[in-house]
Amino acid sequence: MALFQTTFTSQSLKRAVSINVLIPVDTKFGMPQREERLFKTLYLLHGLSGDHTHWLTLANTTEYSQINDLAIVMPAGESSFYMDHEQSGKMYSEFIGRELIDFTRRAFPLSRKREDTFIGGLSMGGFGSLYNGLKYNDVFSHIIALSSAILVNHMESATADPGMRGVNLDYYEAIAGGKVDEIRKSDKNLELLAKRVLDQGKDVPDLYMACGYNDSLVYNNRKLSAYLSGIGYQHVYEEGAGTHDWAFWNVFLKRGIDRLGLAPTDISRPQFWIDAQSDSPNPVTP
Repeated sequence: MALFQTTFTSQSLKRAVSINVLIPVDTKFGMPQREERLFKTLYLLHGLSGDHTHWLTLANTTEYSQINDLAIVMPAGESSFYMDHEQSGKMYSEFIGRELIDFTRRAFPLSRKREDTFIGGLSMGGFGSLYNGLKYNDVFSHIIALSSAILVNHMESATADPGMRGVNLDYYEAIAGGKVDEIRKSDKNLELLAKRVLDQGKDVPDLYMACGYNDSLVYNNRKLSAYLSGIGYQHVYEEGAGTHDWAFWNVFLKRGIDRLGLAPTDISRPQFWIDAQSDSPNPVTP
């Protein structure tokens, strides 16, 4: 497993941006050599109160990368909700959907095929993965959205006073670039964006959503899932024990990755174990 921690100058954001990249290109002693081919890639977006390093320190991304022979790219997204901010000139959506894809494909051995390119995230990053996965449906074939913070719903319930998350209506309006009535009618409303993708007959990304039973965001996630079902957007929505925490996200990130159709490799098993099992009439799973 190789971990790259680097920065590059983003034209979309007009500054240097940090990213972490996991590439399961090397193997441990006693393990078979990996076949040389381009990697399928998952772009993971962090939440509002976290940063891109949390995917390495709090999640099982290294294990998921190794087992699934999957490259994982984790960019710093600040508190942007991964949308374009036209007034400031910081185009986070363009960065995620175009510039980051182009840079990482030039810098690392990543597949350029849509069917090999996936996006996922949690909380604010769950919204970011839904928004950019749908908006750039020509780039991403799968979306993994965990405990998604649905922007329009937050704006509708926000007040002038900071809430539990320390943000208020002014914050959401600044992030979204308009009042709630304007955003409700724009593509920053995920319901309208999903329907537009369907109506235009574009490639529809496979969509996996999950949220914890005791997460305060569960009602908004249920609402979005029900809307998607109503317009005929085939997707999977799951709930499970847990709140807005890493214990939940680790379990359901794996469930989302399992849906990508990646064949688990024997690269995580020593060669002597593979040889022994091939000679045994009744292999035993360790």
